[in-house]
Order: sequence, then C-alpha cells, then structure tokens
Amino acid sequence: MKIIDKKEVASLIKDGDMVAISGSGGSGSPEALIRSVMDSFLETRHPCNIGVTCGISPGNLTNDDVGMNMLAKEGLVGRAICAHLGMGRVFGNAIGSNQFPAFAVPLGVINHLYRAIAGHEVGLITHIGLGTFADPRVEGCCANEKAKELDPIVEVVNIGGKENLFYHSFPINVALIKASYSDENGNISLEEEGVIGEQYNMAIATHNSGGIVIVEVKDIKPKNSFKARNVLIHSSYVDYVVVNKPDESLGEYNIPFYRPEITGDKRIKLEDIKIRPLDERKICGRRSAMELHKGFVINLGVGMPDSVANVAAEEGISDHIYLSVESGPTGGVPIGGVVFGASVNPDSIISTAEQFDAYNGGSLNMGIVGLAEVDKHGNVNVSKFGTRVTGPGGFINITQSTHKMIFMGTFTASNLEEEIKDGKLVIKHDGEKMKFVDKVQQITFSAEQAIKNNQEILYVTERCVFKLIKDGVELIEIAPGIDLEKDILAHMEFKPIISKNLKLMDERIFKDEKMNIKDDFLNKE
Repeated sequence: MKIIDKKEVASLIKDGDMVAISGSGGSGSPEALIRSVMDSFLETRHPCNIGVTCGISPGNLTNDDVGMNMLAKEGLVGRAICAHLGMGRVFGNAIGSNQFPAFAVPLGVINHLYRAIAGHEVGLITHIGLGTFADPRVEGCCANEKAKELDPIVEVVNIGGKENLFYHSFPINVALIKASYSDENGNISLEEEGVIGEQYNMAIATHNSGGIVIVEVKDIKPKNSFKARNVLIHSSYVDYVVVNKPDESLGEYNIPFYRPEITGDKRIKLEDIKIRPLDERKICGRRSAMELHKGFVINLGVGMPDSVANVAAEEGISDHIYLSVESGPTGGVPIGGVVFGASVNPDSIISTAEQFDAYNGGSLNMGIVGLAEVDKHGNVNVSKFGTRVTGPGGFINITQSTHKMIFMGTFTASNLEEEIKDGKLVIKHDGEKMKFVDKVQQITFSAEQAIKNNQEILYVTERCVFKLIKDGVELIEIAPGIDLEKDILAHMEFKPIISKNLKLMDERIFKDEKMNIKDDFLNKE
C-alpha cells in the first residue's frame, strides 16, 4: 500500500480503462479521486474514453460539479454500466443526449455481477429483469441509442426449462473507493459509513481482474489499531490510499460529519415526528399504510413512499414493522433526500449485495415504491422520460421479488392543485401530465411477469386505487368527492376495468384526525 497525493490518481488510469466508482447518491463518493480524473482530463485530455461502472451514481440531484457530474465532460467517458444514472443530473443528461453509450442495470444485478467478476465467472444468471427493459427482447438494458450499437451485455438463457437472463462479466481496471480510515498497513475500515455498499466487491473484482484499487480515506490510523471485524478491505487488495478531508461546504452531501446514529455506534431518541398536513401525499401514505401487517419487513422507495413511515409513526405502529433499504440497513428510520440509503438507528447494516441476496429470494413482505407512469397492461416506468435517463436502481429487484407491491403517487402530475374539504377530495386544478398512459416509455416493472409470479399489485393514488388482474388494470376504489368520468376516466389514455364491487376509499383517510388503525393492524392475521 502506498499513500499518494490526490493529484496523482489520474496518472494511474489509462485511456479506455474500465473504472468502478463507489457511492450511493449522497454518500460514499470518492470525491477527491473523481475530481483528480476530471482536472487531468480538462488539462491534458487524459485519461479519456474511460468506462465507468457504479451502483447508485454519486451526486446531489443538481448540476453541481460533484459526483458523476464531474465526469460528464465530452470525450472523458466512453461508456457506462450503472444501476442509477440520475443522481448527477449533468451525467444523466449526457446519457440522454447520446454523448456516450450507457447501460442501466438493476442494482442487485450490478452488485452480484461484481462478485461474479471477482470470482472469474463468465457472468450472472438470474431471473431479475425478465420482461422489463433489461430483457434483451425489450431493450437489453440500453439507456440510450448509442448503447444499441455495442455488443449486448445480457441475453436470455433457458435452464431447466425456465427462462433466465445472463448478464456478461467485464474486467475492471481501476476501482475508486471511499472509506473511513486506513491503517498504516493499508487495511481499510468503513466504521463511520452508514452504507457499506459495493466497496468490498468492487475492490476484489478489480484486484482479481489485475487492476489497481485506490481508496480515499479521511485519515490514517496506526497499524494494528483496527478491530478485525471493522476491516472491510484487507491491505493485500489495496494499491494506493489518498487522504482527503471531507468537504463541509456541500452540506449533507457525502455525509462530511460523522453521524454515529447511522452506523449503530449510538442510538438517539427520535424527536416527536412532525405530523404532515392532510394533503395528497398523506392520503396515499394512509391508504398504503392500511395494507401493513405486524412484523412486516418493508422496503420504502424514495420520495412519496416516505409518507408511509410518517403515517405509521402517527398511528403508533412504527415499532411493529421493520423498514429496510436496498443499500443495506434494516430497522430504524430511513433518511430521505440526497443521502437516501442510510438509516437512523438501524438494527443491522449489511452490504448491498447481501441485502439483494435476501430481497431476490423474497425476504420482503411488502414493497412500497413510486409511480411515474402506468400503462393499460399495468407496466410501470420510473427509469426514463424522454431524454431524462435515471435508470432503475433497486426498483426491478424489489418489484419482481416481493409478493405484495404498492405503487403510489398522485393520479396526474405538473401543476396539480387539490384540497381535502369536509372529508372529500376536491380537485381545484388538475395536473397537466397524465400518468396512466396507453404505453409507458420504458418498462421498469413488468405486469406480465408479475402475473406469472402470482404477485399482489396495487396502484394507490389520492383519488382512486387500482389492482392488477390477469386482464389488466382494475379500478377498485374511488375517493369521496371524486366523479368517475370527469376526474378519473377523462384523465387516462386507456379505460380500466371497472370492478363490479367498486367502493369508496376508507373515509378515515380524508379526515384531519388520526385514523386509529392500530387495533386493526395488530389484530390482522
């Protein structure tokens, strides 16, 4: 192990190298290492045409020069294989505008693929992605047109009479990884990180590919000072270490201040949760919360699904469920916003790959995720909108492997204005964008596959609830105050199946006071 200056990092990367980059949105990004690559390219035009691979792309959902945005310089990147491409908006826009070819791979797949690469296996065989845009019969993970010009990275294989997808391995030449500390021997600790992520698998995959592993840490500790269980990457797999103090000017991004409550080193008393006002977000959260059962392990997606946790706290049922995040934490309260992926007061933290071992096998009792577009078949898109490319993140793994899924979101989007008055939903100005469309732009969730898997699927909005059945999307509930023709059917590009037992949504959802669902919740079988 050799300690080097951050300015030396770029000189270790050759033109065309495949570079693995750690991080998960607003945490775990090797900012100093990425910046070295950017600065060198702007000054010398090298390294250029590199490949990049990551899980959830580092970034803060802005155009700032942080995370993957630093690599969105024309000519720097030659291709990308990532699970999520949109945390750095400039990077995502570069993909959407065909600046370089990019593949969007499910988060669990890319994590398990790193393990396959480490083991010199030819690839990964899995059911994850069947019927979605990851399926080569659909788009083969292609995030843009340029990707279609390259050799496929995934193919359909039949094993034992069952269809699977085979994702091809690829060599990794350089790994850029962020950790907490290195000791003088080069052993690497992630003891102050709230997300373990892909760091270990990236390091081993790179080392076993004959590449070099560069780790950014905040400080060097004396040799033999780490507890063995806190060493995630052994010194024999580490080539270079860069010491870089966290950048506190970026606020929460990359978690510059140590927060012991997200690592399990300390448990904090959570302040009384602020009860959110009765709005469309809370309506969706309340209706979804009514599906919860005691002891359920639940994955909540980022954004509107956060409201379910708020409702659970208000109703006094939080202590009876376990919230899980695909990045590794289970238990506690997931953190929203840019640093989504970590949890406050988690019960356990494992690597992302290990979390998906559990998820893929059906460990989740329920998943509650966002709803951006739904088509007449029940397919859902959350990964691509015109030239705005985000990728699936963990969405495909979660939605294909969990028996009960709830997709939640407002019925329409863009300038939607609503209010709840006298226990009824009033639409003051409907959204200008339809979400229930004839055909989704990209299939991130396959309804056909869900039917084959015998999954239970609900689509929850503030004005109605749909259910996936064999023949399509069935309308099963409608909010009080809502007119079926004027407020629902007139704002859909397809006509849903209308249930013969169409009923009003529970009236408690539309009242300011608590719903008092705790007794019902605890007594469910």
